[in-house]
Amino acid sequence: MEIIEYKRAVKHFLQNDVLIHNLMSQYGAIELKKGRNYFKALTTSIIGQQLSVYSARAIIKRFDNHFNGKITPENITDTDFDILRSLGLSNAKVKYIKDLAEKIISKEITLNGISKKEDSEILTELTKVKGIGSWTVHMFLIFVLGRKNVLPDGDLGIKKAIMLNYNLKNLPTSEEVVKISKNKNWEPYNSYASLYLWKSIDGE
Repeated sequence: MEIIEYKRAVKHFLQNDVLIHNLMSQYGAIELKKGRNYFKALTTSIIGQQLSVYSARAIIKRFDNHFNGKITPENITDTDFDILRSLGLSNAKVKYIKDLAEKIISKEITLNGISKKEDSEILTELTKVKGIGSWTVHMFLIFVLGRKNVLPDGDLGIKKAIMLNYNLKNLPTSEEVVKISKNKNWEPYNSYASLYLWKSIDGE
């Protein structure tokens, strides 16, 4: 199914935004994949907020090793605040992760069946957690749920890539990112446009 959707996206951008289509040709197929461990994905996303990719990977690896890969709400709530701090997390991020764990245990939010919900419903549900804003939810929708039409308009990498690829003088605002998406007819494949814009600046 993913490869069929990818081919549809290629055809869509050939007809609507040749720049994105050229990036797709340059870097080859990038398929949207789905993950299963929603809690771990959200936890590691919180850890990675406002960090370089290198720093985030190092802390996430340390965090994962500490729990032997078993990152669960119960394990987080049972772990002392200072121990989580010693793994490289800031005070704020420890609070956010514990808040996420506590809200799941208390059933204030639920991750069960979340893949069946609309993007807007997921945004409303997850932003009940301290430290989870639209950026974290957008990353979750793209990289964990594999949603094809997500535009992370507040992401710095997307803004930088748009500025460079479309020869803008300044970083676009979030509103300008949305406007460019609409003008270039990225829908219903905003996620693919985002993936290739990211690829254009990291090249990995």
